[in-house]
Amino acid sequence: MHEIDLRRIDLNLLVVFEFLMAERSVSRAAERLARTQSAISHALGRLRDQVGDPLLVKEGGQMRPSPFAEHLASELRPILASIRRALVPPQAFDPATTVREFRIAVPDLTHSLFPRLEQRIRREAPSARLEWVARDAQAVLAVADGRIDMALVPSTKAMPEGLSFTAVRPFRWASFVRKSHPGIKSWGRRTWARWPHIGVRVSVGVPSPVERAAARSDLRRTVTTWVPHFSAVAPLLARSELIATLPMVVMYESLERFGLHALKTPLPVPPMTHTLIWSQRLGKDLGLRWFRGHVEALLNEVIEAADAEMPR
Repeated sequence: MHEIDLRRIDLNLLVVFEFLMAERSVSRAAERLARTQSAISHALGRLRDQVGDPLLVKEGGQMRPSPFAEHLASELRPILASIRRALVPPQAFDPATTVREFRIAVPDLTHSLFPRLEQRIRREAPSARLEWVARDAQAVLAVADGRIDMALVPSTKAMPEGLSFTAVRPFRWASFVRKSHPGIKSWGRRTWARWPHIGVRVSVGVPSPVERAAARSDLRRTVTTWVPHFSAVAPLLARSELIATLPMVVMYESLERFGLHALKTPLPVPPMTHTLIWSQRLGKDLGLRWFRGHVEALLNEVIEAADAEMPR
């Protein structure tokens, strides 16, 4: 294995690499970094020697990254962002001038959650960068380490030390079918159990509240279709006789668009509680507090709007 001697790596080389990956051009990277093209080319050459990979190769007037360069860029981006945050003085945050990157891990709750967040951040911080990170099994540890700024996770998830958190409004459940579904007229426990269901695999190791509620009610559903994202549910419901039992917040914006009908669940499913988490050691970070304020406010607005659509 080719081992890298970190004592010989200049942090500036990684910064140059980051800009080259963004611009795919030595001249444009040099312009953004206020350095000469020869200095940028020299830095790239040194980094190539260090890692033993061509990284970026000029093809047809543009620099194309190698597979290793793509991997390296994805790993370096959050690390460099963390370094930038660590070096910023506590009182130096100004939304109007910041170029800081904010990273948040949330499921695809609604069509508008991230666009609304992006709009609000952009209005106050036009030069800030925002990244929506996939919420996987490592998201909690990534938040604790400061590689991700915030994450929305089920409250049932075990939390490591070093995290701060706040609860958001609980998610209330409903069942969803297309408006012409033949089971609507006879809706009830038997109908719910009779027709095939669609399920969403969003959290590894988190028991399904619906399955637990069904077991308590002595009911059993048949899930014939599984999808990895909430956004895949509505199009499938619109073209089938499937039933979905999900939090209203993930479906309420799709009801009219896809011709769906929300029904009261025929079994009691307790509201699902979620927690917004961030690194405890960054709790006094003014930029993170500003970002968290927008995230909390928007989450509450979205969940409140969904609650207003709950079937009575």
